[in-house]
Amino acid sequence: MEFNNLLDTFLRARFTLIILITHEEERAISAVLNACNASQRLCLSWDIADHFQWVSDGSSPIPVARDPLTALEQMEKIDLPHPVVFILKDFHDLWSNPPIRRKLRTLSQRFKYSRKTLFIVTPSSKIPPELKDEAVVLDYPLPDSRELAQVLTRMTHTAGVKVSLTPLGKEKLIQAALGLTSSQAQRAFARAIIQDGVLDDRAIDLVTEEKRQIIRESEALEFFPAAETMEDVGGLSELKEWLRLRETAFTQKAREYGLPAPKGIALIGIPGTGKSLTAKMIAGSWKLPLLRLDVGALFGSLVGESEERTRRALQLAHTIAPCILWIDEMEKALAHGGLDSGTSTRVFGSILTWMQEKTSPVFVVATANDISSLPPELL
Repeated sequence: MEFNNLLDTFLRARFTLIILITHEEERAISAVLNACNASQRLCLSWDIADHFQWVSDGSSPIPVARDPLTALEQMEKIDLPHPVVFILKDFHDLWSNPPIRRKLRTLSQRFKYSRKTLFIVTPSSKIPPELKDEAVVLDYPLPDSRELAQVLTRMTHTAGVKVSLTPLGKEKLIQAALGLTSSQAQRAFARAIIQDGVLDDRAIDLVTEEKRQIIRESEALEFFPAAETMEDVGGLSELKEWLRLRETAFTQKAREYGLPAPKGIALIGIPGTGKSLTAKMIAGSWKLPLLRLDVGALFGSLVGESEERTRRALQLAHTIAPCILWIDEMEKALAHGGLDSGTSTRVFGSILTWMQEKTSPVFVVATANDISSLPPELL
């Protein structure tokens, strides 16, 4: 189901507390507003700087609330002739405040008997345990190719912008921008226009390079524009034949036929046997983008940081699909054993669950040096 339709369904079903996890606050609020307009709901936002603000077209007086607890109390008191949706910004900074947590839980329960819904838009996936049973937690997806095409269209319609894109070039440019946020894609397109003086097929390489730099900032992921082919790898004739038979499984024609995309392979061997080169060869032969996931870099020192990095990395791979996700030295996910309060087990469990449940065409190439350190459920 499309995400905007999902929000509309939740509103009509009178869900009272919905947490949207995203770094794209403006885009997420726009989606909530669209859902409000579709179901004739008023929409108010609150943050610590600007306090209450109308998001939809509202004419009723806005209550004054300069601190978060007062804002929550005012939400309960507000009585409007139409259903109302509240949007809270930056509330993840207040999770440690017991009165705030208690009031959110109370509102979630009391809003069931009114026509009110509370959205919390936050970049943090760490949710207080008291709210996990009360709230619906949603990851707001990155822009798909349709949304990126709209961003590109808006920019090319700006006065003074010269456009010389071929139809194939436009398609490849949008494909190159997958995995970027809406604002990141807009900046990449703008840089291409300013640098070259015109938006043409040369922008594809520039946007690809921009994406590589942005993905590198995620710490655990690295983007490879793999150019290796089967001729660069000696031997492995059976694997190469297996890959040739499945190369077309990622095409639109294969999807229309109902052919499932292959899920992945595991490459096991001592260092220096060509596992990394083989991963690059698969991406180059299939002409798909290659994302390298460094499992060791997933682990952070802060509570919840490792799980957050894992979630973001897998979400990015889902957005860029079809692609190759190269999970390098996967046994590192279990290397910490019982010394990290179960963090490595949770990270590995998240990866394993995603591999089992994923529906996007992401081909996983998992490499490991020691097969004895891998659990049976992986193999």
